[in-house]
Amino acid sequence: MNILLVNPPNCGRSIPEERYGITSLKQIFRGEPLALEELAGNLPDHDVRILDLKVEPDGLDVELDDFRPEVIGLTGVTCEANTMLRLAREINKRCRATVVIGGIHASNDPQFFNDPAVDYIVTGLGRKRFADLIESLQHGPSTDDSLVPGVLRTTPGTRLIPQSRRATAKDLVVDRPPAYHLVSGYRSSYRLEKLGITMGFVATAFGCPHRCSFCCIQGQTGGSYLTKPVDAVLRDIRMLDAVPVIRFVDANTFGDIERAMTLGRALLESGIKKQYLADIRADTVVRYPELLRIWKDAGLRAVIIGFEEVADASLAAMQKSSQVQTNTEAIALLGELGITIVGDFIISPDYDEEDFERLTTYLATRSIDLPMITVLTPLPGTPLHRQLHSRITNHDLDYYTLTNAVMPTRLPEERFYTRYVQLLAASHHNARL
Repeated sequence: MNILLVNPPNCGRSIPEERYGITSLKQIFRGEPLALEELAGNLPDHDVRILDLKVEPDGLDVELDDFRPEVIGLTGVTCEANTMLRLAREINKRCRATVVIGGIHASNDPQFFNDPAVDYIVTGLGRKRFADLIESLQHGPSTDDSLVPGVLRTTPGTRLIPQSRRATAKDLVVDRPPAYHLVSGYRSSYRLEKLGITMGFVATAFGCPHRCSFCCIQGQTGGSYLTKPVDAVLRDIRMLDAVPVIRFVDANTFGDIERAMTLGRALLESGIKKQYLADIRADTVVRYPELLRIWKDAGLRAVIIGFEEVADASLAAMQKSSQVQTNTEAIALLGELGITIVGDFIISPDYDEEDFERLTTYLATRSIDLPMITVLTPLPGTPLHRQLHSRITNHDLDYYTLTNAVMPTRLPEERFYTRYVQLLAASHHNARL
């Protein structure tokens, strides 16, 4: 079958830009569509193409005319959901391909895509499920709603019945690598231009063993935490031989300490000379400093840590199961090791002047190399969304970019965004990666 996998274009809207002319909150990084590369890698018997509309925004018409796909797969995050539906409707007008939608938003809120333009919704890890669906479609459309576990046939006009299914190791299909070659024409575009870094993506783990209330990742695996075998991770890294920096795109690369130790030692012994960026929790840094020493020797350049807040009460409200003191200890330890810290912080629409000052002071007095500051956003499908649903006043998913307040702000709105910009400017003054 001819199968076209589509990465949506840059999208999402900005309240501060539209209402107040504030453009400095725009942060666009163009990374490779690893989810689509993973899907394609498990379709060796089909003619598969990947179209990255973030790099080639006008490429859809050409692909539809030239390739004539029989199946088109779309994936994306919450702020891309409206665009994915728009693309599905455009495709329906242009051709008769079967349209399949997947990704994290589809997993957390499949009902959103229960639309006449969409034929199937793949929830959770899609590597095996999408391939199973393709195999089924080869035998002709089925009327059986339980055609493939984890795949929903759309029923426009009625309520979908989500399938609750935890992912297992079989869903990873680790014997087949990602189809990195399908984006070779785009590879030069996958760079952090401001820092001059060419970066490739590798997945080593899926899901997360923790349950932060704001995090949407649980929908990926149904609550499981799964890891790729070490030899499969090394294989994927070696496939990106011309890429000097590898970003592990896991929600938590170090969720299994023993396995993380084994992977770090294997990287050391492999002779692979690359630098790595990985997500880790502050309490993992504090409890297992030897793990970080191994990884530093293996090439760990930077870690991304969700510090989130600077008050224990706020962390507890997020179900973060961490404390400010632990964060402080982690910052000191990483500084001693010479590992760059990318620190994630979340500001609440409830912030007042004092809250902004507290975070500004905290960042000014801590050695965090690159603070990343987002706005608390109740993403559909998360515990936070269920908790705060009655307070949400903006339900347009185009604004769910993590830089918009979709609930009323305590400060006057323009003042809230002005303080947000000031906070970013101050914290990024000497930022480095």
